[in-house]
Amino acid sequence: MNDASSAFSKPVRVASWILRLVAAVILLQTLFFKFSAHPSSVHIFEAVGQEPIGRIGSGVVELIASVLLFVPGWVAVGALLAVGVMSGAIFFHLTKLGIVVNDDGGSLFTLAIVVWVCSAVVLWWYRKTLPGVGGKP
Repeated sequence: MNDASSAFSKPVRVASWILRLVAAVILLQTLFFKFSAHPSSVHIFEAVGQEPIGRIGSGVVELIASVLLFVPGWVAVGALLAVGVMSGAIFFHLTKLGIVVNDDGGSLFTLAIVVWVCSAVVLWWYRKTLPGVGGKP
């Protein structure tokens, strides 16, 4: 897979870096709560019936996505993983958890939306580098 960023205009390259950084920072800052079994994180995953496997598994996927967002040739895969895991988070917020969880004012839901949007835009820009799409099979 080739990194498509060299084909982008300078404003798109800068925007891409900003969007990837925003998504990765948000994803990485939640890992402490997931991997340390913080009570609020445990509560969330118990509520959706996925504690502890879902908590740890989603944390691992988020860590991988965060790293891949900055690896040339793998940006689209990282963005796809981030969109996938955030789609799950958004789904559970809308179906089982609610927008506000543990009196957080909806911040977790909002952060999930921000990561989803940032990653979706990056995925769209880098879509041709996905294996089987434009990248190597």
